[in-house]
Amino acid sequence: MAEELTVGRLVNTHGIRGEIKVLSHTDFPDVRFAAGKKLIVIPADGSPRFEVTVESSREHKGTFIVKLNGYTNINEVEKYKGSMLKVPGDDLVELPENEYYFHEIVGCEVYTDEAGSEPLGTITEILQPGANDVWVVKPSKGQDILIPVINDVVLDVDIPAKRITVHIMEGLLP
Repeated sequence: MAEELTVGRLVNTHGIRGEIKVLSHTDFPDVRFAAGKKLIVIPADGSPRFEVTVESSREHKGTFIVKLNGYTNINEVEKYKGSMLKVPGDDLVELPENEYYFHEIVGCEVYTDEAGSEPLGTITEILQPGANDVWVVKPSKGQDILIPVINDVVLDVDIPAKRITVHIMEGLLP
């Protein structure tokens, strides 16, 4: 089974009818918290995980208010404050062309567009400083290389082969 993806954290209860307040950890909250969607609850207290089904949800002041099937009062959900909400790793939302999930990019080998080039290194992290993402590439020796994710630099992303080809602009290499 693929690794599970965290989609939110149950931060509090909402009202007395069993609704929960969820801090979203996903770019697709409208999909993840839609009626009928299944979520895996990982209780903060270490008790066994379990699956729930979303009955309804709505956005409210930067969080999502989620009603779960079978939970009708505050006492049934209060004990789950702090729990993580996850979905199976293979339950991915389809992305537009040339967009990728972080877990697809991290671990890819990076090569330059120069003929016969050796790999620069492996992507270990993705930074999000502002206008565009930045991939942190760990070479076999030396300091990390920061690759801006822009069309002039990233030429080809081959997820099945875990290989990315980049054009090194002046000043990118240390």
